Amino acid sequence: MTVGDYINTHKALVIPVILGLMWHYQNWSTEAFVYLSIHGTYSLLWLIKQATFRDLRFDEQKPVWIGVLFVFLPLAGYYIAPFLLISRFVVLPPYLFAIVLFLFNMGVFLHYVSDAQKYYTLNLKKGLIEDGLFSRTRNPNYLGEVFIYVAFALMSMHWLPFLVLSAWVFGFFVRNMLQKDRSLSRHPGFARYRARTGLLWPRILPVRAVAEPSRAPGSDNESAQSPQREESA
Repeated sequence: MTVGDYINTHKALVIPVILGLMWHYQNWSTEAFVYLSIHGTYSLLWLIKQATFRDLRFDEQKPVWIGVLFVFLPLAGYYIAPFLLISRFVVLPPYLFAIVLFLFNMGVFLHYVSDAQKYYTLNLKKGLIEDGLFSRTRNPNYLGEVFIYVAFALMSMHWLPFLVLSAWVFGFFVRNMLQKDRSLSRHPGFARYRARTGLLWPRILPVRAVAEPSRAPGSDNESAQSPQREESA
């Protein structure tokens, strides 16, 4: 099985798990249904994305025991938020619904639109993507995911889902973003691009021009021929 298979399994189980929790605790509240709607929608969109413009990083094959222990079970930590929400019969103040829906919608936009931009742009040409959602941040997709999971954590009104998200951000997201920067550093213009963008949060204020480091002869050609996989965030 590939890494993507374990992730897709987790996503496919989100709606059944939440419905199971609602049935077990007989919690049919507005809060439970809103959570079901947003987390279920996010998971369905992920499955559609993987079927239409999947992330090539997730094609790597993994033995079952590694996939379960190091991919599926860590992802299952995201089931904690609906468990805490539903089992504790949490009642949210109206303003928190507004914050949750704002973060979720912004996150879905950033995550899936930037993934689509990256996928289809790299199918046409290799190299840096410096426009669109990538014009101010080098990782709009990860920023979108953070917004989405902060929305889920807020609905639980508990600190534990924030701890799970922090583990993912600092144990996986940051590592991948830094690795991506190292990969992209061989492309012409990367120093200027990095200077005017944020690693995660968009850089708004203008910056001074940055001189490009000297490159060995032929390095530009090598960069232009780098495969799409190198560009994945």
